[in-house]
Amino acid sequence: MPSAASRSWQQAWLLLLPALLLLIAFTHYPAVSTLIDSFFSTPKGSRPGVWVGLENYQVMVEDPVFWKAVRNNLWFAGATIPASIGLALLMALWVNERIAGRAFLRMAYFTPTVLPMIAVANIWLFFYTPQYGLLERIAGALGLAPHNWLGDPATALGAVTLVAIWKEAGFFMIFYLAALQSLNPSLREAAAIEGASRWYFFRRVQWPLLMPTTLFVLVNAVINAFRMVDHLFVLTRGGPDNASTLLLYRLYEVGFQFWDTGYAAAMTVVLVVVLASVALFQFFVLDKRVHYK
Repeated sequence: MPSAASRSWQQAWLLLLPALLLLIAFTHYPAVSTLIDSFFSTPKGSRPGVWVGLENYQVMVEDPVFWKAVRNNLWFAGATIPASIGLALLMALWVNERIAGRAFLRMAYFTPTVLPMIAVANIWLFFYTPQYGLLERIAGALGLAPHNWLGDPATALGAVTLVAIWKEAGFFMIFYLAALQSLNPSLREAAAIEGASRWYFFRRVQWPLLMPTTLFVLVNAVINAFRMVDHLFVLTRGGPDNASTLLLYRLYEVGFQFWDTGYAAAMTVVLVVVLASVALFQFFVLDKRVHYK
């Protein structure tokens, strides 16, 4: 007869087994398979892939479109991360106050988050459409010259960035709002008794206590900035002249349009390693600066 401890371990593993199988099948196995594929050429027809070593990585280093996508993605991340986090914090501070229509405002701010990205992209496509789009109507009413926002290389990436900020700010607002509501109300009362202004109370009390939430939101914002691809299919398809191509869209092009799976696997490995390194740095280095004992 197995002991009680043995039966307990067996029961624990049986309970974990469904989740463990799913994790292996859809996370660990694809990751290992992608790493292996990055060292092989792309199989074509009946000809299987052959070992090419680091050739796919060398092609990536020499690909000018890849480096343009890297620059675009860095610009995109540098704009969306602080803007979406800052806007989310402002919205959370506002709807946390006792104001008229607070429930409606919360719903309005969060609505873009629950909309599918393709639907969001189609909404903004109407805004950006030349001649009869909403922005063109407003510009015409103000006497401004018409402009093709998505067709101009100088403004295409900025237009895509604005959509991402509008989509993500409401999602991050929920975390900040939950954190604000978890703060002890006596802190605000004590600050009011001492005559502290709202700005001083936010800067010296609320903001430091919100740092753990900010770290969590920051990690998600960085990952989202480098995995954004949905709305590019509707808005620009990476154009014009790759002006709005981001890394994940370039990966899609290589893997599913050009069908170069070896090169696509190499880009996937590099992207995953970079994002994992950034996330680990944020959690293990920045985490020490944001939690208070």
